[in-house]
Amino acid sequence: MKSALDVLKERGFIEQLTHEEEIIDLFEKEKITFYIGFDPTADSLTVGHFLTVMAMAHLQQHGHRPIVLIGGGTTMVGDPTGKSDMRKMMTKEIINENAYRFKAQLSKFIDFSEDKAIMVNNADWLLDLNYVDFIREIGVHFSVNRMLTADCYKTRFEKGLTFLEFNYMLMQSYDFLELNRRFGCVMQFGGNDQWSNILGGVELIRRKESKPAFGMTFKLLTTGDGRKMGKTEKGAVWLDPEKTTPYEFFQYWRNTEDSKVEECLSLLTFLPMDEVKRLGALEGAEINKAKEVLAYELTKIVHGDEEAQKAMDAAKSLFAGAGNLGSIPTTQIEKQALSDNLDILTLLQTASLIATRSEGRRLVEQGGVRINDNPIKDISYIVTENDFNEENELMIKKGKKGYHKIILL
Repeated sequence: MKSALDVLKERGFIEQLTHEEEIIDLFEKEKITFYIGFDPTADSLTVGHFLTVMAMAHLQQHGHRPIVLIGGGTTMVGDPTGKSDMRKMMTKEIINENAYRFKAQLSKFIDFSEDKAIMVNNADWLLDLNYVDFIREIGVHFSVNRMLTADCYKTRFEKGLTFLEFNYMLMQSYDFLELNRRFGCVMQFGGNDQWSNILGGVELIRRKESKPAFGMTFKLLTTGDGRKMGKTEKGAVWLDPEKTTPYEFFQYWRNTEDSKVEECLSLLTFLPMDEVKRLGALEGAEINKAKEVLAYELTKIVHGDEEAQKAMDAAKSLFAGAGNLGSIPTTQIEKQALSDNLDILTLLQTASLIATRSEGRRLVEQGGVRINDNPIKDISYIVTENDFNEENELMIKKGKKGYHKIILL
């Protein structure tokens, strides 16, 4: 039987790992307790988090115990990794609310029953630390010269790295130490951009406790040109259905680049690898079948079977020009709005399809807007009742693949 490590390797998760031979031996002989941290900097997880969630699920399925660490304390400082500017300072109240939402979302993917997984918040030990005691106990084990070479700090040098953020590595390393002491946690996982922070914790435990500790990083989801995956014109792709509807979520994955389909099927679904490779080998128009499977499987995992099927039916209905469109993003407007000479730019803004009127003006002038499949070329176009069908509905098409239904009340 394959070990969890074999599965992670086969599916393409692993980027870097410490003490490789020891880790291989560990996974062959033991069931470990490991952790992955999530800083609640927003009120929902994104698809950027989802790769690590899937890795956690694979590990749990093989009998290993996850610790989900909610970063209620570290979010008070902010991870400088990959940021050219300091993160926005957040209040405790907002952080706590976000942490609550993270817990609810993660519970959909990880089984916390019967001590099969643990969820803790590092605010429990970080917020009441005595600073002098912390620096004496932890800071003495960190070389400033070495810290300054870490990738997580390099992007901040030009605009200035604050001492507040400089503490982040120490805090994350201390998290690992606390989890090791409290729960016997021996391994930290994270995205590849967390390598420096993970090394800090591994080395701290080995020096201070004289015990084995390990780290591993996963690849980051990127587009073909190297940008982080999980962004649309509207912004991030969220796991919260109130922020990114199941239909929008489905469509995002349905529109995956051809070259990334096999990788996404491997990393983000539970499909057997034989099936992943078969779908990934499809070419030409056939690759669309693989994209449909990817979109369906991912939407099913995140939003459930029913929403995945509704999203697929809606997508097929649009393609065929008929059927049930109930899952299409929808905005309701009052008839009174038409009496006020509702122009196309205002309608686009009302439906949150554009951020500014200047964006809408460019979109219309470039032929990127249709109403009921009729191109709108005049930015002064006034929407009237004649644009609505007998059910008081009209369909806006933005670009090639963005659909939005307007219902007249």
